[in-house]
This record gives sequence, C-alpha cells and structure tokens, in this order.
Amino acid sequence: MSRYADRFTALLDACVLGGALRRNMLLSLAEAGLFRPRWSSRILDETQKAITQITKGETDGSRQRAAIEAAFPEALVTGYEIFEEKLALPDPNDNHVLAAAIATSASVIVTDNLADFPSAVLDPHAIQAISADDFIADTIELDPSEAILALRRMRERFKNPALDVAALIHKSEAQGLLQVATFMDEYQSFL
Repeated sequence: MSRYADRFTALLDACVLGGALRRNMLLSLAEAGLFRPRWSSRILDETQKAITQITKGETDGSRQRAAIEAAFPEALVTGYEIFEEKLALPDPNDNHVLAAAIATSASVIVTDNLADFPSAVLDPHAIQAISADDFIADTIELDPSEAILALRRMRERFKNPALDVAALIHKSEAQGLLQVATFMDEYQSFL
C-alpha cells in the first residue's frame, strides 16, 4: 500500500463504476495504493444495475459486483444511514451517497453527476465532488510513475479484445476522459 492511501479516501459513485473503462481505471489506481476507494452496498446495487443496462445484459453485473467486493473487501461503508435524513441534496435519492462519504470521512465523491452534489451542501462536511476525469488526472499527477504503471497493468489485462495504447487513448477521449487521455498520450511510451 502506498503512502497516499493512508491519507486519501474517495467515495466512488455508481455512475463512475458502471462503465467498464472508468471502473477499471479507478480500481487499478486504487489497487496500486494511490487512494482508498469506498462505496456502500446501495452504490454497488446501482452499479450492478448500471453495468447490466450499459451492456444490454451482455455483462453479468452481479459477477462484476462480486469481483469488486472480492478485490476491495475493506471498501464497504456501513452505518451511513444515520446521516441520510439530515441531508438535503437536490435529488434526495443521492443523499445515501453523501451519507456514505460522511460516514467514511471521504475527502471526495467521485461522480460524473456534479450538479447533484452542490458545494453548498458538501462544504460543511469538508467533501468535494469531482468528476472521474478530474480525479483520475489528479491521481496520475500525484504519482505519475506509479499511476502509469497501474494503467499499463490494466491495459494488459484486456484480452477480448486486446487494447493497445492508441486504442486506450482513443477510447478515453471518446468517453470524455480528456485530461486522462492527454496524460496517457504524454506517457504512452510507458503504457
């Protein structure tokens, strides 16, 4: 475990765990010890459903969820429900996400639904909402050599189909991970 993971906790929202590329990037960086990932069972319920919907049933969301839980058993946040009713996010269905972040003392909520997590509601809890692109880019900047190594290991795990560096960069750009694509382009000889 790297020195960063001891001090930096990020709650990952279902919207960033649902898509395969974002999920793989985030979990590869977490596996490298660059941050501590956290989520609740409700977030994993939403993730499982999203995976099945995104892939139109071609990928078993329950298998993906089981793999996530097995890889990061310490990431599950419990006891967050006591905070939920006191929160007032624009969409009350998101209160559980902020409640889990509060319960685990997360510094950030990684989400691509930034409008659902206004700073006026998050600031009193010293939590910031950040997009997956910003978070992954910030994590790469934290320790470029470790992060790029983690992303290379991730890329090498893709077998069906295999993903070369150019395809990974293109796929990142196509999915709106523009900062991440720029970093990978800069370090592509190491990917």
